[in-house]
Amino acid sequence: SASTTRFLNNMNQFLKLLFELGPLLVFFLVNGKYGIFPGTAAFMAAAAIAIPAMWIMGREIPIMPIVSGVFLLVFGGLTLYLQDETFIKLKPTLVNILFAMILWTGLFFRRPLLKYLFGSVFALSDMGWHSLTVRWSFFFLLLALLNEIVWRTQTTEVWIQFKLFGVLPLTLLFSAAQLPLMNRHKIDSIQKKL
Repeated sequence: SASTTRFLNNMNQFLKLLFELGPLLVFFLVNGKYGIFPGTAAFMAAAAIAIPAMWIMGREIPIMPIVSGVFLLVFGGLTLYLQDETFIKLKPTLVNILFAMILWTGLFFRRPLLKYLFGSVFALSDMGWHSLTVRWSFFFLLLALLNEIVWRTQTTEVWIQFKLFGVLPLTLLFSAAQLPLMNRHKIDSIQKKL
């Protein structure tokens, strides 16, 4: 029935969010109790569980979590091996710059890459995908800049809290702020005007 389908879709979205946020929450909790190095190890282990779980659940490759997971493996590994927390703090900066560069490269070749990632979920005009891609690329650069400012000027504890209580709400707010643009460029609403 429709209500069962809606419930399963909502549950699927909840589990997806849980798998995306779970490793960060594990990092936050373990760091609070045992410190940055055990927190980093737990973060890496939780991501190693969450990424395959997302694939099993959705039967599609979660591109952004995989890229972030690879960086986590490299920079988390360096953090633990060298016992230097600088590497784990640099990871968000580099990942966000990489995402921005990938989006700009796609635009340079007239391929708004968000369309390929989310085209099965949203039907937008080419102009809509272009505008959305430009906005997200600048948002990723903003996140990179904020990460640099926070980790270089604040304590490790403040940086970790910023990752959980700053970046996440900012990302949700930014996503919500894109809804008017997406509604304006939805293909069905454009076709109705023609």
